[in-house]
Amino acid sequence: MITREKVLEVVKENLIDTLEDIEESQIDPAKSMKDLGANSLDIVEVVSSSMRQLKVKVPRSELSKLTNMNELVDLLFKVAQEKEQGQA
Repeated sequence: MITREKVLEVVKENLIDTLEDIEESQIDPAKSMKDLGANSLDIVEVVSSSMRQLKVKVPRSELSKLTNMNELVDLLFKVAQEKEQGQA
């Protein structure tokens, strides 16, 4: 079963992989990825990699409404939970 913590881990991991000069201790989920130094291409990479790892798809229209990492994690978690419940 997927947990919100697991989703946050995946997003953080992908952010660290994409932005080489950031460490986990610097990541504050209340901030946006832009605040952490990511450009729009970095953000697309982090979100795409996270969705691939979690095996979920989120419409771009939903993603464009997000303002910080917590909202991204919540959205990915919600979609992953719905997917799991659909398979049960």
